[in-house]
Amino acid sequence: MKKILVTGGCGYIGSHTIVDLLQNGYQVISADNNSRSNPQILKGVEEITGIKVKNYAVDLCIFDDTCAIFQENPDIAGIIHFAAYKAVGESVEKPLLYFQNNLDSLINILRCATEFNVPNFVFSSSCTVYGNPDTTPVTEDTVFKPAQSPYGSTKQMGEQIVQQVMNSSTNLQSILLRYFNPVGAHPSNCIGELPIGRPANLIPGITQTAIGKLPQMQVYGNDYPTKDGSCVRDFIHVSDIAHAHTLALDFLLQHKNKSNCEIFNLGTGSGYTVLEVIDVFEKVSGQKLNYVIADRRPGDVIAIYANNDKATTELNWHTKYSLQDMLQTAWNWEQKLKKEQSLFDGKKPELN
Repeated sequence: MKKILVTGGCGYIGSHTIVDLLQNGYQVISADNNSRSNPQILKGVEEITGIKVKNYAVDLCIFDDTCAIFQENPDIAGIIHFAAYKAVGESVEKPLLYFQNNLDSLINILRCATEFNVPNFVFSSSCTVYGNPDTTPVTEDTVFKPAQSPYGSTKQMGEQIVQQVMNSSTNLQSILLRYFNPVGAHPSNCIGELPIGRPANLIPGITQTAIGKLPQMQVYGNDYPTKDGSCVRDFIHVSDIAHAHTLALDFLLQHKNKSNCEIFNLGTGSGYTVLEVIDVFEKVSGQKLNYVIADRRPGDVIAIYANNDKATTELNWHTKYSLQDMLQTAWNWEQKLKKEQSLFDGKKPELN
């Protein structure tokens, strides 16, 4: 059983990836200081898998504390690095916070990977690296446009850092996974998205409005050059995204990579507008959503969706869940949270 360190393991995608890794024979440890996550989510991981995962509540921006994880676990065979702040709007308001947190943590993890000879590294990147592309769908070779937010800039810079570190080393190999818009919850309904404060992403905004946590949600702009004026995104189920990380590790461990830094898009290949998603949610849930059209939000890309041919061909990765499945599992999770609110109310930190 290869031991894998998952940073941000108590987060949304991190926790789903831990489940997938465990179910595919990996041993997992987590590093998450819970500044933007809830440690209770690992109880859901245990409920699904029967395995209790150890979490190191470490700030990865502090090198000595990060280094201590590797000193205690000299047998780490791979790292999946999720830990980062991810709210586009907040990054526009507080760019220095995002540059410091997202880049310092990445640099420290890469230093440890180098010093402790951990050869396999998977980086959680994002479609935000493409900026506002001239054409869609985007491929891995699509030329970057300027990032539309500091968050997007940290992903562009993060990719450059990883690539240059890999180019300077003969012992390290990496995969950059550029995923689009992860949504939904685990089919078991044991884990899902737990946004802190008012959600910055579309789907939890929809479900929290439908359940009554929010009085109303906003659709940011209806004057974009799209079919109905709202932004277009490629929504993908979080469990599909999670499985891609397991396949990426398999790919590296089996030395199938042609270079020491491979790149893969992770999306369904289909784009939906925000208003289309709301319509599908209303049909799936039977709930009429209370929303208003608001001004455009700084940092939002107009339209982007993926060409996923490379991941399908080389990683043998195939998506399982439809948009209806994504929204149904997200709605099931929201209803569970309402029933079992106390389970996740132990810690509700405010955004920094």
